[in-house]
Amino acid sequence: MTDYALKEWDSQVQALVKGDTALILRKGGIVETRDQFELEHRSFWLYPTFLHQNPLELRQEFRPNLRPSPQFGQVCIPAFAEVVKVWKIESLEQALILEPFQPLTASSIEARFKYRNKPWIHALLLRVYPLEREICLMETEGYLGCISWVPLGQTFGKPQKAALEEDRLNALERELSVHLD
Repeated sequence: MTDYALKEWDSQVQALVKGDTALILRKGGIVETRDQFELEHRSFWLYPTFLHQNPLELRQEFRPNLRPSPQFGQVCIPAFAEVVKVWKIESLEQALILEPFQPLTASSIEARFKYRNKPWIHALLLRVYPLEREICLMETEGYLGCISWVPLGQTFGKPQKAALEEDRLNALERELSVHLD
């Protein structure tokens, strides 16, 4: 088991936990040390963040996932995730094809794709394992900031049941591969 968590907007984490999506698009946090997102871990905990979360960047059907920020100084980890497949997308046309498969709007995808004048984005297909009860931790200084990867400093037992049934996840992977491979 890993003690690393990937920060992602809470609304998107909620969609992953519910099995409404299994795909996220990543460019990187504002203060990424290597000036870009790297898939440093193939399995990780999902760390919901409320920082920079913008309802206008979410497709309408995902806006009900928006929640108020939790108690200051606390983070609640709702799930564990494993990377099924990752694509580095260097065509805006391909990136925009992904709109119906994940929560972001086309304009948000385009903005992320073009961010820092570096035309690319990563698409991560995830197998997500929701926890029966969230694990709430005190947020330390090491957790703060616009970074992708957070060392939690402790591990937890991996849940057994995935949010999305394996046959649905495999079908999604095949469909995405048609557009991206």
